[in-house]
Amino acid sequence: MAKLLIRGGHLIDPANGRDGRFDLLLERGKIADVQPAIPANGARVLDAANQLVVPGFVDLHTHLRQPGREDKETIESGCLAALRGGFTAVCAMPNTTPPTDHRGAVDFIHREAQRLGLAAVHPIGAITKDRQGKELTDFGELFGAGCIALSDDGHPVADAWLMRRALEYAKVFGRPLIQHAEEPRLAAGGVVHEGLVSTTLGLRGIPSEAESVLVSRDIALAELTGGWIHFAHLSCAQSVELIRQAKRRGARVTCEVTPHHLALTHEAVEAFNADAKVNPPLRTEPDRQALLEGLQDGTIDCIATDHAPHTEWEKAADFDSAPFGTSGLETALAVCVETLVAPGRLSWSRLIEKLSAAPAKLAGLAAGTLSVGAEANVTFIDPSARWTVDPQRFASKGKHSPFAGCTLTGAVVRTLYRGVG
Repeated sequence: MAKLLIRGGHLIDPANGRDGRFDLLLERGKIADVQPAIPANGARVLDAANQLVVPGFVDLHTHLRQPGREDKETIESGCLAALRGGFTAVCAMPNTTPPTDHRGAVDFIHREAQRLGLAAVHPIGAITKDRQGKELTDFGELFGAGCIALSDDGHPVADAWLMRRALEYAKVFGRPLIQHAEEPRLAAGGVVHEGLVSTTLGLRGIPSEAESVLVSRDIALAELTGGWIHFAHLSCAQSVELIRQAKRRGARVTCEVTPHHLALTHEAVEAFNADAKVNPPLRTEPDRQALLEGLQDGTIDCIATDHAPHTEWEKAADFDSAPFGTSGLETALAVCVETLVAPGRLSWSRLIEKLSAAPAKLAGLAAGTLSVGAEANVTFIDPSARWTVDPQRFASKGKHSPFAGCTLTGAVVRTLYRGVG
C-alpha cells in the first residue's frame, strides 16, 4: 500500500492534545507520522485544506439487526452508514434473532465484519439468555469470544437479585454491563413521554421515573458490588443528577446520550410523527437542558447514536404499533454541531472527544486516536458545509429520521478505515 500524506488540514486529536495545523502520513494502514509539515517524498498527497481531520468516530450503541432482520439492516449496510457518518468502529447490540448470547453468535459477527472489511464491528453480548431476564449467560464465554460489554438492550434487567449477581460476575472481567434503564411496570404500554403531548394526542405515556427509578437502583447495586454499570441513552434530568452524585461518591458508573435526545423534545412527535418515536422517549425541554449540562460537565461520558433502523412499512403503521427507533449514524455529527458547537456549548475538540476517544476508552478499544502506530482510521469534516437531511439517500436500510428535511451544518466528506476509503 502506497504512502498517503494528508496535508493542509486542521487536525483535532483530543487523545494527544493536538488541535491545529498538522500533516498526517499514513503507511500500510497505520499512522506513520504526525508533524506540522511533512515532505511528500513520493507519497500520494491528499489535500485537506479547509477540512477538520479527526480520529474515526466510535459508536458505543449500534443496532445492526443481522442475523434475523436483514430486511431492516445488515452488517454491510450498517457499516456503510457508519462510514457515511464518520464512524470507523461500531459496537453491535445483541438484540438480533437469535440474540448474541453465545460464542457462535459472536463469532458470526466477527467473521462477517472481517469478510467485509468496511469498518470495525465489536459485539456486545447479552446479559441473560435470550434476553429474557431470567438466567445469566456464560460471561466467560462471551468476553472470551471478544465482547466488549454485555447488555439486554431493548429490555432492562428488571430483577434486582439477578442484576446484583451479573455485576459481581462482570467485575471479574473488568468490563461493564450496559443497562437499558426502564422499570417495566412503570413503562408498560407507553409510547411517548408522559406529559402534555401524550395527553393531547391521547397516547399512553412513559414517565421519567420509569428511567430514574432503575438508574437509582443500579447505582446502589454498583456501589454494593463494586461492579461497573453503564447506562445507555439517558433521557431525563433525574437520571443525570443521580449519576452526577454517584460519580462524586466514587461509584463505577458511566453513561451515554444520543444526538436526538440532545436536540429534540417530546414535541417532535406531534402530528403522530413515528420517526420521532424512540425508546427512551424524547422528553421535556428541562430534561434536554439537563442532558446538555451533563455532557458539558462530564457527568455524561460520551455520545452514542442508538442507531435503530426499521423497515418503511413498520414505521408507516399507526403510532402505537410503529416500532421505537431512528436511523442515527449518518446525521449524528451534524446534529451535534447544530446542538452543541454552534451555540457554544462544546468546542470542536470536546465534541470530537465525545465521539471518538471517550467511547473508545469505555469500550476498551485501541481507537479514537491519531497516535503514531495507531490504525489509520481518519474522518474528514467540512465544518461549514450546509446540507439537507434526505433519509431516502441514507446508506442504511432504515430510511427514517426525525431530522428529515432539516438543513444542518457540518458534513463528513471522507472516512478512511485502515487507510482506505
